[in-house]
Amino acid sequence: MSSRIYICHTYYHVYVTFLKELNLPKERRGQASLILSSLSIDFENLKERVESTGLFEAVYEFDEKRDTFFPELAKYRQDRGNIIANLWQRIIFTRKFAKALSSYIPVDLKKYDEVYVYCDSDPIGYYLNMNHIKYHALEDGLNCLKNYDAARYDNRGHFGLKAFMSEKLNLIFIQNGYGKYCIDMEVNDKSVIKYPYHKYVEVPRQGLVDKLTQDDKDIILQAFIRDMDALKTQISDSGDVNDKILILTEPLCTLDIRERIFRDIIETYEKEGTVFIKPHPRDELDYRELFAEYPQFDATVPMEMLNFFPGLRFKKVVAVLTEIKLIQFADEVVRLGEDFMDKYEDPLVHRQNEQI
Repeated sequence: MSSRIYICHTYYHVYVTFLKELNLPKERRGQASLILSSLSIDFENLKERVESTGLFEAVYEFDEKRDTFFPELAKYRQDRGNIIANLWQRIIFTRKFAKALSSYIPVDLKKYDEVYVYCDSDPIGYYLNMNHIKYHALEDGLNCLKNYDAARYDNRGHFGLKAFMSEKLNLIFIQNGYGKYCIDMEVNDKSVIKYPYHKYVEVPRQGLVDKLTQDDKDIILQAFIRDMDALKTQISDSGDVNDKILILTEPLCTLDIRERIFRDIIETYEKEGTVFIKPHPRDELDYRELFAEYPQFDATVPMEMLNFFPGLRFKKVVAVLTEIKLIQFADEVVRLGEDFMDKYEDPLVHRQNEQI
């Protein structure tokens, strides 16, 4: 049995997993396993492409289920009107949810020496803690706690009590390192996190990238690029275009508002150059149909991977809330931020940390 296993929910998670494994000595490579959860995204044929690299001993698919999949749990999610009653039914919910998930876990996680979980806020976090399986958590996205400390936001009010019940007593479960069986939580930059926590361990992503050889990068590209020839042609053709502007989409708001957001962004920045679009992997808006006049990159390719193509250069990369400081293929990066989003939705929706 492998010594390590990674549980991933997004393409970005898989990308970081490749970075971590490729930073190990060559004699330790090929000994880890990978689980691809379908909870948040359709990985399509990524499993086969990852297997083709030989970097992992095994790759599993995981039909992870949300609590709403189990109708018998609904009654434990109702507000009972006071903290004692709510905590009591949360204790019951935590155990019943973990038990309901058991039949969907594709492998026996207790057999692994090291379990790594991205986004332990997802159901797998309940399962691991209620089954006393120690694990390492990893941040969901680059510096994601900087803007959205989900553990504190989801548990506003008596957070100290709830954290104690999770971390010390294992009666309930709180994500992002507050589970009793979470050993630590790996983050990119501790300095940007407003609320320090003793389990946070800093592992800068750029440091992992800087240590890659060209062969290592080729392994990553083999796994993530569905049509390398088409991408190289696209990059080559883009070289003939001056002042390129790349717009990074995000799964924001409702689809109609999201379309308006990116039409407004394009209208603003196409005055500066030729617009290219890179859809977010979890963005369900049909950009191929709605924005057909603009060249687009494959949504499944993590934007960080575009750093691997020296012939690709943009004048500017624009995002709304995505952290883009590590982008190296642009002369300038623009993060529009929360003030921009205030124009499109209630600020309470995207200013979570201000409500903690």
